[in-house]
Amino acid sequence: MSRRFVIEAVLVAIYGELMVPSQPVQYIIPYSTIMELYEMKGSKEPVMPDPEDDAHVKTKIGELIAFFDDPFNRKKLERSLAAPWRLSPPLPINDNVTFVIVNAMENAQYGEGFDPIETEVVLASIREQAPIITDQVELMEKIIQSEVPVQVYDVYDFDFAVEQGISADDWMTP
Repeated sequence: MSRRFVIEAVLVAIYGELMVPSQPVQYIIPYSTIMELYEMKGSKEPVMPDPEDDAHVKTKIGELIAFFDDPFNRKKLERSLAAPWRLSPPLPINDNVTFVIVNAMENAQYGEGFDPIETEVVLASIREQAPIITDQVELMEKIIQSEVPVQVYDVYDFDFAVEQGISADDWMTP
């Protein structure tokens, strides 16, 4: 059985180690974060501070966009867009990584404390009972301070999350 995590699409482009986990994982990706990839690729604003890293990440973003634009994958992805909170069929990446796209809907449930993308990530985590993987310390702090009932891991703790993290049986809802 694979571990499931909610993650923003750009993180799999930035952190290559997320694509080679030690065990099977399924990434639940809110559709709006895929749309952000197109904006990032076309933007003159750097994604990374170092120019070489930025060029590499933008190449990876382009590869991810090409993956999602592939007609077979596009058809699966579009199935998730038919209704709010619908999941796409699994999109296999390699032997250990599968993407599932969710048509998450931001509903301002967490007020002004979270931006729309953060809210979608949090709500997807709650709905799918899957931990969040993020590199945003501010998001982790907001989740803790707001006592949002989700499990969140820093991207640098990814190996721990995969090998030792909580299972679906351990998930606690309010």
